Order: sequence, then structure tokens, then C-alpha cells
Amino acid sequence: MESMLTDRLSTLSHPQRMAVFRLLMRRCPDALPAGEIATVLGFKPSTASVYLSALTKTQLITQQRQGAKLLYTINLDAARDVVAGLFVDCCRGRADLCPPSYSDLLQGISNMADQKFNVLFVCTGNSARSIVAETILRDMAGDRFTAYSAGTTHRSGLNPLAVEMLKAKGHDISPLRSKNVTEFQGADAPKMDFVFTVCDRAANEECPTWPGQPVSGHWGMPDPVKATGTDAEKRLVFHQVYGAIHNRLAAFTALSLDLLDRAALQQKVDEIGRIQENQ
Repeated sequence: MESMLTDRLSTLSHPQRMAVFRLLMRRCPDALPAGEIATVLGFKPSTASVYLSALTKTQLITQQRQGAKLLYTINLDAARDVVAGLFVDCCRGRADLCPPSYSDLLQGISNMADQKFNVLFVCTGNSARSIVAETILRDMAGDRFTAYSAGTTHRSGLNPLAVEMLKAKGHDISPLRSKNVTEFQGADAPKMDFVFTVCDRAANEECPTWPGQPVSGHWGMPDPVKATGTDAEKRLVFHQVYGAIHNRLAAFTALSLDLLDRAALQQKVDEIGRIQENQ
């Protein structure tokens, strides 16, 4: 145990290996291909391979093969062992020395059955996917949830095809506007209960922790703005993304939030992120 702990700490002492570890922790429970990890962190593929090998050797991450791809995911048990080795074993479990479990510090929601929850959908540009999610949730369960959306860049603007589609489906688009996440990070901003990223790039970014520690999840899906082909083919992609978001939000709004503890709710949120348009 002691040898493994020091090996893991030595592995994480390297800034780039730590960057890989933190990226996979942010994307938990997703498994990422080596190429995406290298691209996100700006590493050469060969360099990323060395870092991934070191993290895999100490079991901080796990590797699985999917066809020709190698996928990597965080090993939560190993991460917990590192924390336990530093803050539990060393102080022999003394309550006055050991910090409480981080999950114990997070506010639960089981006693908030009658509360109206604030939900923020985050994407890069806040032009399509996050706007669609905000609109669907507002009209699907506006009595229980207040929906917001924002982008991580300052190049925001509503996508015309997204607006056209929402209008065609009968949604009121008058309240919609592109926003930056900074609008929701100030002291006067509404406190979020849920924060969902709907694009991989936003999920990969190392953003400050949200006040109040909202339940978070990654519901990534392809960017319809990047669709190519005829106008009809582009519109089809937008409708497919709409369907995927609608299905996920239908599952989300069906959850009995008053009956789920935080760990169970997080598991449900992660499962919903794997629901597709045709499910």
C-alpha cells in the first residue's frame, strides 16, 4: 500500500501527467480516446502515450480497447485510495485530524422536493445545443425547473437553423439570447442546482467550481452547427440533436428527486447522458 501510494504520488507530481489525470476526472465516467486527450491538452500523440502509460501502470486510470482505439477513463477507486492514504491512514481515522468525506460536504437535495430547481446548460458558443436544451426544459417542466444556458466563449450568437427549428416545433423563442458563463458566476447570479455540459469542448475545460456545488453531468452530442451537405441534411442533424436532448430531458424530469440521495442522483444523471435520439 505504502509503495503504491508513493508511486502514484510520484506519477502525479509531473505537471503533464497531472493534466491528463484531471481531464479524465472532469470527464468521469466517460472513456476518452488517446487522440482526443492529446488534442485537448495540446500534446503530441507519442508524448500523450507516454503519460497515459505511466498513469495506467500505477492504476490511476484504466485502459480498454474499442476496435482500433484505446480508450482511457479515471480509476475512482485508485483516486480514493490516494486521498485515504494521505488523510485517513496517516491520522488513524481521528475525527479531529481527518477531513470529512468530500461527498459529505456537498448539499443533498432529498429535502428539496417542493423547490424549483435552477438548471444551467453549458456549451462553447451558446448558439445551438445549449439553447435547445434551455428551451425544451422550459416548456417541458417550467413549473419545476428554471432553465438557463450559457457559452464558455465570447463569440456567441444564436444559430439561425436552431432558431428556425425551435419556432417550427412551437417553442417561444422571444426569451432566448446568447450568454457567457460569467453571467452566472457572480455573487448576484442565481444559484444553480444542476449544471450540464452539452459539448465535449466545454466539458474538457478546467473551469472554476460552481458555487453551492451543483450536481453536474456531461450530456455531450455532435455539434449540429458543423453539419455539412444540403440545407435539408443540415436541418436533419438539428432535428436529431433536438430528439436526443428531448429524450434526455424527459428522463431527467421523470426522476423522483426527493427520493434520491446525491450519489444515486449523480448515477442517474450519468446514465441519462448516454441516452440517444432514437431511444
